[in-house]
Amino acid sequence: MSRGILTVVSGFSGAGKGTLMKELLAQYDNYALSISCTTRQPREGEVDGKHYFFKTKEEFETMIAENGFLEHAQYVGNYYGTPKAYVEEMLDQGKDVILEIEIQGALNVRNIMPDALLLFVTPPSAEELERRLVHRGTEEMDVIRSRMNRAVEESEFMDRYDYLVINDDLQVCVKELHELIQAQHNRASNRTDMIDKMKKELKIRKENRE
Repeated sequence: MSRGILTVVSGFSGAGKGTLMKELLAQYDNYALSISCTTRQPREGEVDGKHYFFKTKEEFETMIAENGFLEHAQYVGNYYGTPKAYVEEMLDQGKDVILEIEIQGALNVRNIMPDALLLFVTPPSAEELERRLVHRGTEEMDVIRSRMNRAVEESEFMDRYDYLVINDDLQVCVKELHELIQAQHNRASNRTDMIDKMKKELKIRKENRE
């Protein structure tokens, strides 16, 4: 069984990352969404180990001190982070792990796990991004303007990602995302088992000819 691929997905608010992830998991079997740790209190219906790993502040800070996170951040007084051990466990089981996080966290993951695949999800144009934010109908115009301004800042990091995934047609985008991830299994750095096998077999054949 080959080790899984860690894929880190970022993108603009309104780009459709959440819908894309749900559809990917619905259509293909071998994916697992990474579960984050948090110090906030569980909301109604949330289950520890399914929605989040709920930790005390002391537990979380101990994990920070022991380098137990691929990335972590503090937001509105609570910690959030991606537990390294859980991700490694899923990868060792052959699962392709999807980690949906913001840009700074994604770049931190790349520093710790250089073989991670970084994908940036974007709509086909800035006009379409704004249209989607408006048509969601869940936010006031000043919030939408704030999200568009943030997108200007985030766009400066797009070239730090391995691939852009243009979310125009959802089903086409899901297929492209799946193919990009599966192609990573055949990267030479991910097939050291096959490389070692071929080297040994070729050496044996050479020795038998001599």
